[in-house]
Amino acid sequence: MFPEFRWTGERGLCDVHLTFDDGPHPEWTPRILDMLAEKGHKATFFCVGENIERHPEVFDRIRKEGHSWGNHTMHHESGWTTGHFQYLRSFLDCEALTGSGLFRPPYGRMRRSQAKAISTRSEIVMWDLLTGDFDARRSASDCLKATLPHFQPGSIAVLHDSAKAAERTMGLLQGMMETMEMNGWCSRGLAMNPTSI
Repeated sequence: MFPEFRWTGERGLCDVHLTFDDGPHPEWTPRILDMLAEKGHKATFFCVGENIERHPEVFDRIRKEGHSWGNHTMHHESGWTTGHFQYLRSFLDCEALTGSGLFRPPYGRMRRSQAKAISTRSEIVMWDLLTGDFDARRSASDCLKATLPHFQPGSIAVLHDSAKAAERTMGLLQGMMETMEMNGWCSRGLAMNPTSI
């Protein structure tokens, strides 16, 4: 389904793509940025518009430190339960703040009509590796054990910079970065639409 979406990066390179959804968060996004900076990695942050408005200094730090960023709607709505025009308005309001040309639907859920409209303005980025850090029933170790067998060059991995995922995200990210170091992999931010920056 949706072959026009971006699901993965190039497999032949030594790059992986760490992506973080739902921020920026005033505590956890800076901690993640510190971890990435320590090893020289770049990531892509799919930001919720209302969180950008609440924490503009954290969003500014993402941009100043050379990371990529994208649109994750204004209020984190599911496309399956939100009306067409309301969803597009949320996309447009967030895009006015991000101007990135990259979009990821919250929960990975959107209708074909929503995708068609949004894809005229932004590249829709999904993933090939869902780490499960959002699942409160799992530990960081559980997430890492499930993630590492599928983590490889070209992976677009989804993590979260949110309070509800933080307990798992931080340990998971540490383990993923250790694997990257052992294999000589580097995380790069996803290329953004240059006409919208």
